[in-house]
Amino acid sequence: MSDGATRVFVDAAAAADPVADAARELIAGLGLRPWGQVAASVYETGRLVAVAPWLTGHHQRIAFLVRSQRPDGAWGPPEGYALAPTLSATDALLSALADGRTGTELLAPVAGGLGALADMLLRADARTLPDTPALDLIVPALVDTINDRLAGLERAVADRLPRPPLPLPAGLHRDRLRAVRSAVAAGATLPPKVAHFYELLDAVPADAGPTLTAVGASPAATAAWLTAVGPAAGPAAHAFLRTLIRDGGGPVPCPAPITVFERAWVLSGLRRAGIAVNPPASVLESLTAATAGQGIATGDGLPTDADTTSVSLDALARLGHPADPASLWAYETADGFCTWPGEDGFSVTTNAHVLDAFGQHLTRHPGADARYRRAVDRLSGVLAGHQRADGAWQDRWHASPYYATACCVLALAEFGRGAAAAEAVDRAAGWVLNSQRPDGSWGRWDGTAEETAYALQVLLAVPTTVPRVDDAVARGHAYLHESATRDHRPLWYGKELYCPTVIVRAAVLAACRLATDRVSGVDRSVVDCGYQATKTTT
Repeated sequence: MSDGATRVFVDAAAAADPVADAARELIAGLGLRPWGQVAASVYETGRLVAVAPWLTGHHQRIAFLVRSQRPDGAWGPPEGYALAPTLSATDALLSALADGRTGTELLAPVAGGLGALADMLLRADARTLPDTPALDLIVPALVDTINDRLAGLERAVADRLPRPPLPLPAGLHRDRLRAVRSAVAAGATLPPKVAHFYELLDAVPADAGPTLTAVGASPAATAAWLTAVGPAAGPAAHAFLRTLIRDGGGPVPCPAPITVFERAWVLSGLRRAGIAVNPPASVLESLTAATAGQGIATGDGLPTDADTTSVSLDALARLGHPADPASLWAYETADGFCTWPGEDGFSVTTNAHVLDAFGQHLTRHPGADARYRRAVDRLSGVLAGHQRADGAWQDRWHASPYYATACCVLALAEFGRGAAAAEAVDRAAGWVLNSQRPDGSWGRWDGTAEETAYALQVLLAVPTTVPRVDDAVARGHAYLHESATRDHRPLWYGKELYCPTVIVRAAVLAACRLATDRVSGVDRSVVDCGYQATKTTT
């Protein structure tokens, strides 16, 4: 029987299981939409409005920005996470207002955005801003652009807007932006990850050409390049953008494509929860580059990284296709394992995923090189050493401590060694128990299905029959079932917080399966947590 892009096989028991059925549909979507499924991005959509108004869907993108604005004039999540999307959306609407083709209906949203920015920027401090990628490039670049647009407005329009120059946050400077722009302009070889931000750099990627699909896995960077060189110079990139625009109704996601990232996280998470699905060979094959050289990247246009490589290796092993994780040695450092060489910071979730990959290898090859055993011992201590005093972990790739805590607990519970690892798992479970909300959910700002799923995975990784744990699991499971139709809050770190929708759905399904297996007397006809097949490909 041939392997079609959407063919997925499940065993007879799984076919009667609503969770497995929903998971099967998720995996079918991996083949149907190989660039990945990510919710629309305010930041990226704003950049397309500003730098590529010639692209189809321009007015739909403007409408998306207007209806996405918060009542206080800002865009995006709470706290400093609103800064990047608010800068991008305000600049975008200001550019549309300045071109004279939209009338004056954008005056109010632009005024609201400028007011929100003035307040945010005056109160912000570089030391307390979130560690989202390239925020120190995004903020000065867009502050300068907005100030330039305000200075160039016609008097009749300018007089109706607040016009004090926007300041930079205390402690944030333009030095790095100027240095990177100068280096790019001089033709210097820069790290591949810089391509993700080319819309800020006023330059053309050296490796761009007619076969390039996406610059830096970013619609904004790709659109900026196409604006500079013309659509005819990048037919593949132009076609890719048109596909994203068509599928999103005008707005675009970021990052995209996330082919390997999405497939690895979905497959690893579902199999770890015991959900029996077998993806098409083409999907499996897309993960196998993790075994070569320095591993694999999240998607085309991004550098290889230890995080995606580790989860890909874990997924392959759980699907019965284990491979030697030797490619991960390229990321070993004095502190543990970096996400990529030269990383500014330390990621506990990357190190947890490396522990998963090495642990899988040692489980199947107990006599493997002693270097792997030493790495597992070392990572067990590294993760325990980064645990917060309250029992949680926090990471630089996700805004919620529940994600980081789940990654660390799952790795330590399955592969960790030593008393410190076991103690860390118990402390994390205590933190989760103590932070459950009255409605049964968990969450950083409010209760969410995604964070509740991670919290349940933590509790269900600890072998105990304590009544309090069983009650928390039952309440959390009920919340997942009741909240399944709600939109997911963006929590993943990118230029702004974003939501990889299929990965989040897979995490919820995994938690539903684990909770169902724990909670007695549950009717299996209602344990799909509301994820019917038709909802996984919308």
